[in-house]
Amino acid sequence: MINFVSANSIDGLPNVASDLSSAFHEQLKAFNDDGPPSFAQRQINLKKLLSAIDLWEERIIKAIAMDFSCNGLGGRSSHETIMAEIIIAKGDLKYTLKHLKKWMKVKRVSTALHFQPARSEIRMQPLGVVGIISPWNYPFQLAIVPFIAALAAGNRVMIKPSEYTPATSELLREMLQGIYGSETVYVAIGGVEVAAEFSRLPFHHIFFTGSTVVGKIVARAAAENLTPVTLELGGKSPAIIDESADLDLTSKRLAAGKLINSGQTCIAADYVLMPEGKILNFVDKIIMAAEELYPTVAGNSDYTSIISDRHYSRQLDLIEDARQKGAKIVTAGLDSANDLAASRKVPFTVILGVTPDMRVMQEEIFGPILPVLSCDTPEMAIDFVNKDERPLALYWFGENKKNREKILNGTVSGGVTINDTLWHLAQENLPFGGVGAPGMGAYHGDYGFKTFSHARAVFHQSKYSTGKLLYPPYTQLADRILWLLKKIV
Repeated sequence: MINFVSANSIDGLPNVASDLSSAFHEQLKAFNDDGPPSFAQRQINLKKLLSAIDLWEERIIKAIAMDFSCNGLGGRSSHETIMAEIIIAKGDLKYTLKHLKKWMKVKRVSTALHFQPARSEIRMQPLGVVGIISPWNYPFQLAIVPFIAALAAGNRVMIKPSEYTPATSELLREMLQGIYGSETVYVAIGGVEVAAEFSRLPFHHIFFTGSTVVGKIVARAAAENLTPVTLELGGKSPAIIDESADLDLTSKRLAAGKLINSGQTCIAADYVLMPEGKILNFVDKIIMAAEELYPTVAGNSDYTSIISDRHYSRQLDLIEDARQKGAKIVTAGLDSANDLAASRKVPFTVILGVTPDMRVMQEEIFGPILPVLSCDTPEMAIDFVNKDERPLALYWFGENKKNREKILNGTVSGGVTINDTLWHLAQENLPFGGVGAPGMGAYHGDYGFKTFSHARAVFHQSKYSTGKLLYPPYTQLADRILWLLKKIV
């Protein structure tokens, strides 16, 4: 059975630390005693998880909807949960099962001429016990996908899901409890105090997805143990609309990508840069696109609620801050403020006349709010993007290949989707991760396997090695050999 820590059942911090430490050392002992699992065992473990996702699908959908609901109203669209949680997790699982044997294979690499006939190879080893701290916005997918990679790499895993999604966190505990023992998987459920103690454990790797503020805290805690970290954070991801873009197509795709999960997506477009002369036409089109996608908001089961009262109030505060500082606010739909508040929903909102002192340009929005700024050339867009921290994602819309290449070559971001948004995340052959402030490290597919593995260098010396010719005492022969080596290396 999987043991777990509950913030509601502990007497104090020492109990949390003790329970987590015991779980860690149980897993470490099991790892040291049993050694790396075979390919066959890893395959069995992954297939069990795949079967469990199918079996638990309806319960996953209901748990996430419950976590996003507000007093029984609103929630998370079931279609969004299937697309963004179930399908992505299963796709990554099936891809991993298909390629795992190849990833685990010992890789023979070339050996320098002057060391031959020795040979060199790389063996992928599991790290040991790894910790995964997952967020609330995609509470199933963002816990399970890194877990798949860690399990495939042969590790023992401890997971700390978000306290903002208690139903999904409990579901993860119960689902994994039915598959693995606590010496393989341990789920720690609780609040800030549990997360703090969790991040202090001497893991062999910590994988964190969440805010930049908390990511820094996790990284500092990990540094005390010299634990390497993968940080999947966020930031302000731009959508750049070129002069050559089809505005009808662009507006529909931008609206759809921005409004999935009500914008509560780390790689959602955070603002738009586009030629000034096309802004008003674009705003008309994207508002119309949003209203076609969601004719109503408050009572629409397709439109996801904001996760909590605090996050809901923050969205309204961002809009009001911009309004008070002179921005023009354009809102989709005609839902009443009372109906929206009852289900904790914020309609799609475009902000024009944005200035740098507005909070929408200083903070990651993480909601259905989209500032639109004028930017007439690719060079201006590059300068705007590069003046701040590197974005987690970047989106470019247009047909002018020369301008597209200018943007790609002139900026740095975690990932890019051309003429759409979000979809680079769903490609198992592409790494997903940030660079700079949005995070470090990558996963998905073999990139996740490598993240949770140690590439162990192995050198096989031959009994016919000529290295003995360079043993002291050094002779004229050694001088001649060193002279020759300097010429050929």
